[in-house]
Amino acid sequence: MSARHIKDEWVLAFSTASSAAVMPQLMKKLETYGVPPSLVSFVVPVGYSFNLDGASLFLGIGTLFVAQLYGIDLSLGDQALLVVTMVLTSKGAAGVPGFMFVILSATLASAGLPLEGIAFIAGVYRLMEMPTTALNVLGNALAPLVIAKWEGREVRAAQPAPTF
Repeated sequence: MSARHIKDEWVLAFSTASSAAVMPQLMKKLETYGVPPSLVSFVVPVGYSFNLDGASLFLGIGTLFVAQLYGIDLSLGDQALLVVTMVLTSKGAAGVPGFMFVILSATLASAGLPLEGIAFIAGVYRLMEMPTTALNVLGNALAPLVIAKWEGREVRAAQPAPTF
């Protein structure tokens, strides 16, 4: 599958910063591409709750930015604890614009970092959220393909209907 196959979903997710807005179209495109419907109907909704690659990256970058902004040195143990916290807090997050502020607040609080640092991120958050959302959609589009291959299922693009 090429990125062109889900281009419309990518553009919509990028511009709205909402991955939930494209889930139905993404599922239909994956089925059209040839991924078994039973696999699509399970993997994509689960991925929207647990496969938030872009969100996890945003949390890491945002947390490290705030720590550096305030001159707080994080030990290797602190960074490992933050990784675990970020992975756990990003699971089950909503796919709507702005949800990462809540999760970033929890991450900063658990690390003992100043919550005021969020104000510095707020000004550029929308610009950061757009590619983050696009990355989430890409991960959720690839997951059913990887699982289908892993299970040995054949994925074939549907043949176009004959024209007369």
